[in-house]
Amino acid sequence: MLPPLVIGNVHVGFPVVQAALSGYSDWPMRVIARRHGASYALCEVMLDKFLVTLKGDRKKNRHFLYLTDEDHPVAGQLMGAEPAEFAQGALRLAEAGFDVIDINFGCPVKKVLGRCRGGFHLSQPDVALEIVRRTRDIVPAHIPVTVKMRRGLDDTQLSRDRFFEILDGAFAAGVAAITVHGRTVVQRYVGPSRWSFLTEVKRHVGSRVILGSGDLFSAQDCLAMMRETGVDGVTVARGAIGNPWIFSQCRALDAGEPLPPPPTLFEQKATILEHYRLAAELYGDDKCSAPMRKFGIKYAALHPRHLELREAFTKVKCLADWQGVLDSWYAEDLPGQYPDPNLHTSSDSCEEAA
Repeated sequence: MLPPLVIGNVHVGFPVVQAALSGYSDWPMRVIARRHGASYALCEVMLDKFLVTLKGDRKKNRHFLYLTDEDHPVAGQLMGAEPAEFAQGALRLAEAGFDVIDINFGCPVKKVLGRCRGGFHLSQPDVALEIVRRTRDIVPAHIPVTVKMRRGLDDTQLSRDRFFEILDGAFAAGVAAITVHGRTVVQRYVGPSRWSFLTEVKRHVGSRVILGSGDLFSAQDCLAMMRETGVDGVTVARGAIGNPWIFSQCRALDAGEPLPPPPTLFEQKATILEHYRLAAELYGDDKCSAPMRKFGIKYAALHPRHLELREAFTKVKCLADWQGVLDSWYAEDLPGQYPDPNLHTSSDSCEEAA
């Protein structure tokens, strides 16, 4: 069985966790993932500027920092451009009750790079490491700080040198773990994730904690990455949207059991309904249909008629529409299917969506 994942003084446990996904990994998604076997999750990435000015008591903003006992351990992830403001945003996450603070140096979205955030920092080690040091200094010592990186801005030798400068400097500054995505920033989501680079990174850092990311769309993928690269854990991003069963499937394979069959339609329906109920609890009955629509589209990938169901989910606007789709498409308890990895070849509107 896989060794348990430990990040600083936070005992995570099973080392397959849910990644940060902008627009997705809110409280309902994290709770659903946890109930299906995820031991740890990261919230959707937030901007430092937004966090510093956030009025958490306003109903429209409460979901950003919303946590419950079931959600722990959980990490708050943030990104920004200015070291001082970044540190203040990190402190806000710590004060909100997040168990780990995660620094985003990996987002490849064009508008993020244009504002000198996310993956842009891989081009400027001095600024990146100042962000790390200021964040580690301001966050209480008992709360681990972690970093998310891609393997570089591009595949030049200069980018490679800068990657290792930031990697080594971050650990020297007291970072507890670093997640490495096997694609470059300019590569975005195109082409395979280079797992061999993760092997090299893990050998380079020795006993320090490295998590891997990229091309994790099945339970077999998750265990294969750890087996092939030696990383201490993996973060599942796109592969977990609409498929929380990937975590329980990983646990079964790790225990030496056969791969569980994909959830039946009744099992899928029950999870979708619970996900909707949690979203209604957080956002309100009148406002949860819109944020849930994108999840319905992802859940559709497990249905044997997924293309038709996906189209039906794009049209839901209220609870009655949701009930109609579920009553029509999940009326009979037919076998489900494993999601087709080819459905993930294009980028999603989410941070580090691979």
